[in-house]
Amino acid sequence: MLPEPAKRELIAILGDDGFKDDPQSLVTHSYDGTPMQQALPDAVVYPRGTAEVSAVMKTLYNHRIPVVSRGSGTNLCGGTVPVQGGVVMVMHRMNRIVGIDLENLAAVVQPGVNTKAFAAHVESLGLFYPPDPSSMAVSTIGGNIAENSGGLRGLKYGTTKDYVIGLEAVLANGDIIRTGGKLMKDVAGYDLTKLLVGSEGTLAIITEATLKLIPPPKAKKTMLAMYADLYDAARTVSKIIENRIIPATLEILDNPTIRVVDDFAKLGLPRDAEAMLLIEQDGEPETVERDIARIEAICRAERATEVSVAKSPEEALKLLTARRSAFTALARLRPTTILEDATVPRSKIADMVLAIGRIARKHNVSICTFGHAGDGNLHPTATTDARDHDEVVRVEEAFAEIFEAAIELGGTITGEHGVGVVKAPFLEWKVGAAGIGAMKAIKAAFDPYNLLNPGKMFAKETRKRVVLQRG
Repeated sequence: MLPEPAKRELIAILGDDGFKDDPQSLVTHSYDGTPMQQALPDAVVYPRGTAEVSAVMKTLYNHRIPVVSRGSGTNLCGGTVPVQGGVVMVMHRMNRIVGIDLENLAAVVQPGVNTKAFAAHVESLGLFYPPDPSSMAVSTIGGNIAENSGGLRGLKYGTTKDYVIGLEAVLANGDIIRTGGKLMKDVAGYDLTKLLVGSEGTLAIITEATLKLIPPPKAKKTMLAMYADLYDAARTVSKIIENRIIPATLEILDNPTIRVVDDFAKLGLPRDAEAMLLIEQDGEPETVERDIARIEAICRAERATEVSVAKSPEEALKLLTARRSAFTALARLRPTTILEDATVPRSKIADMVLAIGRIARKHNVSICTFGHAGDGNLHPTATTDARDHDEVVRVEEAFAEIFEAAIELGGTITGEHGVGVVKAPFLEWKVGAAGIGAMKAIKAAFDPYNLLNPGKMFAKETRKRVVLQRG
């Protein structure tokens, strides 16, 4: 429960409709897209603009009350669960596209803007905003920035950080800072823009973003390649990249994922296939035709059993939409679905696929694998039941070994989901004790009283490293 003086101050800033502490509001904002993670806040606030965010933060700072900024809560690392109570700051009322600058190919938006709606608006103006997280129909630009969201087009176009060129943000004490802007070069001091992108709300609260836009591709083609062996499909990914071809999208789905996606989307996919590659190339028409032909030849050389190209833009869109539904489709199988991400160098994608399968069998758990194979980012997904304690323990042990395997292959514990509370015990595995120390020093400089999304990123105790047995 908030101190009464703090509650009165917040209501004075936001009005009665901008402050909620009724049980329904608290429960609604006690969880996000992450399974088995929940904690009640003490209050929920809804600012309408930067000035209100600043005033709210000054109050919270003076009373030493923690705050979690939140978009749609689609993240999968427990990043917006208020594990230390306090206030959840919901950014949905700050949802304006402030402006599109056609001369500088830039957009200025508030954090509550819906990702898909923004991308569609930009496309209606003849421009292109490439970041496309699978949750884009629900997620917000502010949430994408907080997590540095990736997506299906990340292989060719990069992730959210590659399109954020300026930010307005409010610090823990209520001060407002502005970084970057509508310019392509800026080396005036530390790059605070890139520091805040992906900081998961632990350093500042984003209140406005300046985003880079680009011309859209002139042509696009989408291809499916089916395989009788998952390793062959994974090896094909490496071969495509080795041949200096960078598709716009290069996704992999294993057999269980193919089946549930087909049930969900009614695509008529070959349900006995052990793996599927979904490949899209875009660009100049001549380049697209050439690359698709070369990719088809590589797929067949790597023992694809069937290769087909979408006959229309509508068919291509249906295929891509079906891939985006993989998590939703898998979630129908059992009561609890745990979607993780581990990333390895693209040349190691086949080795990582084999490791995931071996680890799942070792722990006797069901793990389906799909993901952005072209950039090495796989999503091993466990279907389980949170009520089965023994099985959940085995799932957790399996994921720990998967993270260790990724690191051994030169990879990382997360490529796009973020650290949050779920991956915090593993962060030191990747960055080392000195890296943790440097990150904590940055956190202390921005947020000396640890009020911004506390309990995230840094674990009280690092998990013990796994000793993997080969063979």
